[in-house]
Amino acid sequence: MITEIFEKNIEDVYRTSIVQQTAFWSEVKRKLGLETTAIDFKVKIDEISRVSEDNCSVNGDVLVIIKKIDRNTSVAYVPYGPEIKPGEQSQSIFLEELSEIMRSFLPSDCIMVRFDLAWESYWAKEPDFFCPDGKWLGPPASSFQEIRFNYNTVKWNFKKALSNNLPSNTIFIDLTKSKDDLLKSMKQKTRYNISLSKRKKVTVRIAGIRELETWYRLYRDTSARNHIYLHDINYFRTILSVDSCKTQSPANVILLIAETDHKPLASMFLVISGNRATYLYGASSSENRNMMASYALQWEAMNIAKEMGCTEYDMFGVAPASDPGHPLYGLYRFKSGFGGELFHSLGCWDYPFDLEKYKTFCSVELTQKGYHDN
Repeated sequence: MITEIFEKNIEDVYRTSIVQQTAFWSEVKRKLGLETTAIDFKVKIDEISRVSEDNCSVNGDVLVIIKKIDRNTSVAYVPYGPEIKPGEQSQSIFLEELSEIMRSFLPSDCIMVRFDLAWESYWAKEPDFFCPDGKWLGPPASSFQEIRFNYNTVKWNFKKALSNNLPSNTIFIDLTKSKDDLLKSMKQKTRYNISLSKRKKVTVRIAGIRELETWYRLYRDTSARNHIYLHDINYFRTILSVDSCKTQSPANVILLIAETDHKPLASMFLVISGNRATYLYGASSSENRNMMASYALQWEAMNIAKEMGCTEYDMFGVAPASDPGHPLYGLYRFKSGFGGELFHSLGCWDYPFDLEKYKTFCSVELTQKGYHDN
């Protein structure tokens, strides 16, 4: 299936709408102290699609992040990659072959490679996994997922990770629609709140790195209110300051602040990569929530993305369904109000090279926050 593979310069990573597979993201991770590598491969077209084209191949690549677990152990992580997606029957075979060949390009102490797959979940396409009202029930137990995922493989080696590092459920909004049609696609309450924010004179502006402290105050407030992990301010400074314009896969990071009377109410990181705009991080004040600043912020972000030529907007992380008991239900309720299509991915899958050390790694993940990349 894979006819050629080699390590490549990070600067030459292919242009993509997946920000986590760009040279930009590699530079962010490198500045935060992680090692990255990029691997290029060539795949025969007739083996990844139904189209039969003898001797024709397609090139792809993966950005791989290496993290040291201890002095003698490291793990490889592929965030939202590979982007090339074979037909469903060939996916696990392709990934198994890629894992085995990649091994020679990874550190000798690497015990596994984790693929955070952005491919659509098999179970999101089957009626049996939906309620009569259309609500997705989610995938089956991990053991059943592994049986299906490994079915066509040689070594039957893939393991479903204990948790997903990046969001496995999101909402994509079609930005090729006109502004009027985008508004019509939203829920009535969302349209009302956007209008209300205008009446309350909420304005949205693009901010620079000098105003990072403003963002961080709002972010710290949001973290405390919602009990979410608090990144250090240097994490966001790095994202905002990385320059990748001389690479094949740059990204444009825009810090937006919504305010009234010069008082910041909400803020977000909008990232433009390829034809996609991603709502990567958001924050809001616990005060003046009746101003609906977060609604004004999202609407302005979509308009900026359209003006920059984006065709889709990624809401980046929601509950898998309208379930009040889910910890991300609040995000689901807010983000789904803007319209769009709910998308469920396969999430994280591990390919262990050393099974005993992998089991130890998993036991640590059970008791700690584990390895997260976001």
